[in-house]
Amino acid sequence: MSATTAPKDTGLSASIWMIGDLQGCCEPLERLLAHPDLVGEPESRFWFAGDLVNRGPQSLATLRRVIALEDRAVAVLGNHDLHLLAAAAGVRRPGKSDTIQEILDAPDAKDLIDWLRWRPLAHFEHNHLLVHAGALAKWDVAKTLSLAGEVQDVLRGPNWQRALQKMYGNQPTTWDDEMHGGKRLRVIINALTRMRLCTPAGHMEFDTKVAPGAWPAGLIPWYDVPNRKTRDITVVFGHWSTLGLLLRKDVICLDTGCVWGGMLTALRMQDRKLVQVSCGKGLDPNAH
Repeated sequence: MSATTAPKDTGLSASIWMIGDLQGCCEPLERLLAHPDLVGEPESRFWFAGDLVNRGPQSLATLRRVIALEDRAVAVLGNHDLHLLAAAAGVRRPGKSDTIQEILDAPDAKDLIDWLRWRPLAHFEHNHLLVHAGALAKWDVAKTLSLAGEVQDVLRGPNWQRALQKMYGNQPTTWDDEMHGGKRLRVIINALTRMRLCTPAGHMEFDTKVAPGAWPAGLIPWYDVPNRKTRDITVVFGHWSTLGLLLRKDVICLDTGCVWGGMLTALRMQDRKLVQVSCGKGLDPNAH
């Protein structure tokens, strides 16, 4: 874990608790929401860093619990959430390690899917940018929100199922303002929901799966790419359970591997007060 001095109080009238990847782990979520520090603030709000569902044992219950928070919750889409949408669209079939079938079979599946596809891919408030994975170095906050909005408009539109057919693939690896169609959509989605490592020039790399600090020469975390245009704000993300809790002035990673038996983490925006609950035995990360 890397930490820096906590930021000054933001002056918010109500606390914002930023929460890491749930991945269908509803029981730890219930314990987190029942924690005295969270229960004691009935007006508090909750930011979820994406991947609400999949791999964990209670994807349907987890999704329902977040929906029940209504306007108190902001949830950005993660790659597992998009995978659920793709399965609902008939673009992909659930795999052996997926736990989303119960959502697809639910009597109100359409309402659940509609709620999910109306979630944003990026959210900005109080100088904090919430995304699931990251933001390309070339993108400032306005650009990130604008490009996320392009995908959001597609997912909320009448042809959202067809658009998801173009989502899969690792190419292109970098951004070009002249991109259009499926390539443009894919780069935006990959950056916001899948990215971890990049070259120093900002090209995304998806094949390397090693422990933090053991990545090959020529690859660095996306947030350390030189001249990243979001360094003047705080980017809050999940998606990277092997990285774990990372607290810097400019970036916060909140994925502490709940589904793998780690912790479910909440961080209060105002003062960076940390609350964590244990997630039990969890899954074997080497089995998937």
